[in-house]
Amino acid sequence: MKRRYSIPILSLGLFVFILGLGAYLKDPIENVPDQETAYIEASPLEDKEDELEVIEEEKESLVRLVAVGDLMFHMPQNRAAYDKEKGLYDYSRIFQQIKPYIEGADIAIGNFETVTAGGELGYSGYPRFNTPKESLLAIKETGFHILSTANNHCLDQGARGIINTIDNIHELGMKNIGTYKSPEDNEILVEEVNSIRMGFLAYTYGLNGLDYLLSREELSYMINLIDEERIRSDIERAKDMDLDLIVVSIHWGNEYQRKAHTSQIELGEKIIEWGGDIVLGSHPHVIQDSQIIERDGQNKFIIYSLGNFVSNQRQETMGNSYTEDGLIVEIEIEKDLIKGETRIRDIHFIPTWVYRYREEDKWEYEILPISDLLEDKDEVFAHIRPRLEKSYRDTMEKVTENSLYSELN
Repeated sequence: MKRRYSIPILSLGLFVFILGLGAYLKDPIENVPDQETAYIEASPLEDKEDELEVIEEEKESLVRLVAVGDLMFHMPQNRAAYDKEKGLYDYSRIFQQIKPYIEGADIAIGNFETVTAGGELGYSGYPRFNTPKESLLAIKETGFHILSTANNHCLDQGARGIINTIDNIHELGMKNIGTYKSPEDNEILVEEVNSIRMGFLAYTYGLNGLDYLLSREELSYMINLIDEERIRSDIERAKDMDLDLIVVSIHWGNEYQRKAHTSQIELGEKIIEWGGDIVLGSHPHVIQDSQIIERDGQNKFIIYSLGNFVSNQRQETMGNSYTEDGLIVEIEIEKDLIKGETRIRDIHFIPTWVYRYREEDKWEYEILPISDLLEDKDEVFAHIRPRLEKSYRDTMEKVTENSLYSELN
């Protein structure tokens, strides 16, 4: 910034003196500091304001973590996805209604309860799954980032199923937790988003009696089985990795039981005691309780079962309507960048329902965000409105029955 002076009428001598001084000031720059440059670099007001705005913006950081339950593909779903004319599988229709809730997440995670071992083995559903890898493409395009592959169906096609599934997940740019191809791969997954570092772990209670398909050595590293000492040790290692938050996905409990078993509650609370922050349960295929535990002045979160996100299990096939109910849990994680403290700021539950309907000669499937459809009086879904209302009511009563939940909302 150039300084301006007001100059009155002066005597000639004084005027000549000033001219001489001006000539002196025009000498080479090494003789006289560049006052204009020095002044600008020092502290212009506008730069100060910009700097303060940047500091203000960086005081807090936020991550939106989204979690869903079991992603299962029974044979009717595979037949629905098959395009006879193209000879290809396309599962995208299943996720089109709920994609907006997933794709905007900073991290989206679900339980991939099948394997993609390859078509040459033949595709199959229950009891030993083998699903076309195009299912993973639809999951990727929906917005998922991480898939837990530690569950009782991960060994359905032996070591080949585990390895090919991992390769297919990674090929699409996603990551998996809970199953591994080598001892070196069996490490804690660390993801850093918006300056928040999160560690992800996954475990399963068992393998449907198929343990014999792996050698003892392979079993020791290829699949994380539930073992309290192992889980505690892994969490201790995670705590030494300068993490802000530890997320544990765990496959446990009794199938089709809406109340969490005592063993789940005891282990879940131990995981929090050991240093876990969020516990995401799966396996029962129905939604179970959620719980908020305060530890060290911070709220920790457990949901014992997220239910089926997609499957062919339902009232018509199982005699159990609760298997149709799913849930998207949105967890807002906030970090104070000045203090270095991270906390769960808020939790949102988004109930979903698997809509199955007949089209031409096969069943079609779509995951529906219930609240959107209940608010929209669209006649397209009028015929299923009672089932949507029941599903919504059953889910919200279950996940919010813990009174501590209200403290966050």
